[in-house]
Amino acid sequence: MFDIGWDEMALIAAVSLIVIGPKDLPVVLRQVGRWTRKARLMAADFQRGFDDMVRESELDEVKQQIVKASDPALLRAEIDKAVDPDGDLARAMTLPPPDALPPPAANPVPEPIPADAPQSRPPAP
Repeated sequence: MFDIGWDEMALIAAVSLIVIGPKDLPVVLRQVGRWTRKARLMAADFQRGFDDMVRESELDEVKQQIVKASDPALLRAEIDKAVDPDGDLARAMTLPPPDALPPPAANPVPEPIPADAPQSRPPAP
């Protein structure tokens, strides 16, 4: 947080021992610890409040998008755009007009296989 190394901390400890004295140093260190704890709690509370504000603003944006997308036509258009952006699937799935279809085969039913015809089966393992 403050980028204080061990040498700086040793210098601070030596100066505080000389200035404050060994008798009052534990009291001062205890008070500094309390101030540090209060500062950390305040910083955590501020961070929590800030995160809540960001989360609420994101929720408001999502709610607006949901209300905007509640129209079925808009929802269908968004889905189509996400799934098929170029329209290739839609073109492939559309049927051509009946006059453009090739004529049906003359005999669409396959001929029956005679009973005496040899049947080829793969060998059993």
